[in-house]
Amino acid sequence: MNISTIQQRVKPWMMPFAMVVGAFFHDAISAVEWVVPYLIFMMLFITFCRIRPSELRLSGMIWSLLAIQLLGSVALFCVLRPFGLSVAQSVFICVLCPTATAAPVVTGMLGGDIAKVASYSIVCNLAVALVSPLLFVLFGSGVSGISFGVEFVSIGMRVAPLIVFPLMAAFLLYLFCRPVHTAVGKIQGISFYLWSVSLIVVVGRAVSFVLAEPREAVPSMIAMSVLALFVCLAQFGAGRIIGLRYGDPVSGAQSLGQKNTVLAIWMALTYLEPIASIGPASYIVWQNTINSAQLYYRMKNLGNTSETKQ
Repeated sequence: MNISTIQQRVKPWMMPFAMVVGAFFHDAISAVEWVVPYLIFMMLFITFCRIRPSELRLSGMIWSLLAIQLLGSVALFCVLRPFGLSVAQSVFICVLCPTATAAPVVTGMLGGDIAKVASYSIVCNLAVALVSPLLFVLFGSGVSGISFGVEFVSIGMRVAPLIVFPLMAAFLLYLFCRPVHTAVGKIQGISFYLWSVSLIVVVGRAVSFVLAEPREAVPSMIAMSVLALFVCLAQFGAGRIIGLRYGDPVSGAQSLGQKNTVLAIWMALTYLEPIASIGPASYIVWQNTINSAQLYYRMKNLGNTSETKQ
C-alpha cells in the first residue's frame, strides 16, 4: 500500500477525528490557541499559490456571489437580531465567512472550473478583510471603554493582514521566484492537514465555551445548529442557481456554499459572542455531508457512464 492510498483512506476520517480530539482535550487547548492565525495564514498562502495572477477571472458570477455573501450576512443578522444576539451572530458569520481553502480541489473533483473558484476565493477574502472590521464593531459584543474608531482599527489590524498578506506573499513569490511558487502550488494536500490541526484547536476552544454556558443556553445552541443547516443548504442552492446562469453551477455552488469554517470559528470566538461559534462549528458537519454526497453521486454517475460506453 503506497502513501497516496493511505492518504485517501485517512482523509474521510480526519474531520471526525480532529473534532473528537479537540472536544476531549479542550481543557489543554488554551495553551496552543495562539497558533490558529498562523495555520490560517499558511492554508491561504498555499491555496493562493495554486493560481497565477493572469488566471484571475472577474466575471459577473463573482460579483453576484459576493453581493449575496456580504449583503446576505447583514440582512440575516438584522432579521434574526430580535431572537438573540448570539443566534444572529452565528448565522451572520456562516454567510460572511470566505470560501474554503479546499473549495478549488472539491470543485475540480466535481467537474467544475477550478480557476473560477480560486478567483472568487481571492476576491471574497479581500472583501471580507475590508468589511469585516466594520461589521464586527457594529454587530459584535463590543469592548467596554473602547471607542468605535479604536476598536475598528484594532480589529482591522488583526483580520486584514491574516487574509491580505498570504495573497501578497503568493503573488510576490510568483513574480520573483516562480519555481518556488509552482512547487508550493503543487502541495495543496498539506492544507488539509493544517486544517485538521487548526480544527482540533478551534473545536476544543469552542467546546470549552459551550461547557461553560448555563443549561438555559441549550435551546439557543440547538437553534444555531439548525439555522446553520438551512443557511448551508441555501448558500449551496443560491450558488448553483447563479452559477447555472454563467454555465457553471458546480463552481457557483462551491464558491458560495463551501466555507473556511476554521476562520469563521476563530472570528466568532475572537470578535463575537463565543457561543456564536456553534453556528460555524455545525456548518462544518453540514457542508462536509453535502460535499460527500455530491462526490458519491459524481463517482457513481461517472461509473455508470463508463459502463454504458463499454
